[in-house]
Amino acid sequence: MGPPRVRAPEPPGSCELAVVGGGILGLALARELLARRPGSSVCVLEREDQPATHQSSRNSGVIHAGVYYAPGSLKARLCVQGAREMYDYCEQRGIPAVRAGKVILATDQSELPRLDELERRARANGLTGIRRVDASGIRELEPSARALAGLHSPDTGVVNFGQVARAIAEDVSAAGGVIAAGCEVTSSEARPHRLALIHTRGVIEARHAVFCAGAWADRLAVSAGANPDPRIVPFRGAYLRLRSERRELVRSLIYPVPDPSLPFLGVHLTRGVDGDVLIGPTALVAGARSARERLQARDVLDTLTWPGSWRMLRRWWRVGARELEHAALRRSFVRAAARYVPELSTDDVEPAFAGVRAQALSRDGSLVDDFAFSRTERALHVRNAPSPAATASLAIARHLADEAERTFGLGA
Repeated sequence: MGPPRVRAPEPPGSCELAVVGGGILGLALARELLARRPGSSVCVLEREDQPATHQSSRNSGVIHAGVYYAPGSLKARLCVQGAREMYDYCEQRGIPAVRAGKVILATDQSELPRLDELERRARANGLTGIRRVDASGIRELEPSARALAGLHSPDTGVVNFGQVARAIAEDVSAAGGVIAAGCEVTSSEARPHRLALIHTRGVIEARHAVFCAGAWADRLAVSAGANPDPRIVPFRGAYLRLRSERRELVRSLIYPVPDPSLPFLGVHLTRGVDGDVLIGPTALVAGARSARERLQARDVLDTLTWPGSWRMLRRWWRVGARELEHAALRRSFVRAAARYVPELSTDDVEPAFAGVRAQALSRDGSLVDDFAFSRTERALHVRNAPSPAATASLAIARHLADEAERTFGLGA
């Protein structure tokens, strides 16, 4: 049985603050705005018939502790704060969130310096309990795993972010906010003292708007007058699931040492709050921005006509070929995970689900690896919200609300 559907009220004709996009970030922002401005009219416009159906619900459910991110970066600060707040929020709302712990494994001598750097970053970011483990320590944590060395992060956890998003949606409604589903915003138009948001059910006029539109963020920003750089290029991430009788191969979370030049963490194994063990994801340039579709002509055209796409492909063609192999051949996909869990075989897995990551790509071909924002008249746009956006959603919402207050001159 799927998640309960949110009733789609008639969208209002006007509001003070509009949030475009009802994923976990847009919902968290609406909640934050209502907490700061009780009694204000806040409307969330969501393109689907219920919130959080895209990236917020199609992920591995990991609450990241903040191991990977450059000390002092916005990503690092918001992740560490956001993880703490996420655990607190889940406890308050009775949502299962498990500090399962994660071990990042180096299986080759060449990976050891990168493991050293991850340990340095984790300590600089203020993570407690981080410790280096040798081969025997790895076996104590994950008896089926094999590696030269590892880094253990005890505060990394798992949660169902779709469930979290639905709880936040309840908070928004309880505080007087409106969640208008089935309202795909197609464009915006600045008018005297107002911003008109044209959507599939009509038009809403708002004093100000914040766009948290995920895979469609670039189109809406450009339609409002923002710079086209960066563009969203969708990456499809498919997951496999361990068969129930083989779940004992993984106790918690097992990750490889990531390539520091890419904003992806590689194929990993994650035991979720429901006991399922996921393997994945792949990271293949997709033909559609929605996970429910394989091919959309406009999405393909947008990717192919962006100069950054070709520059990225020229630089990373070997990585792209490997990801294509993982997507096409299950044995190749499983072999990537078997590097650190050698007992794994193709007989141990079954298909799970796929999601689409909205990755911002600069004109020069670089993958944007931090949160990115732009401003247009009466609007603030989230142009890139990569992982750990779900982990950090409550902290990002506070940061966005601060930015909105400064940009729009809102009082407390």
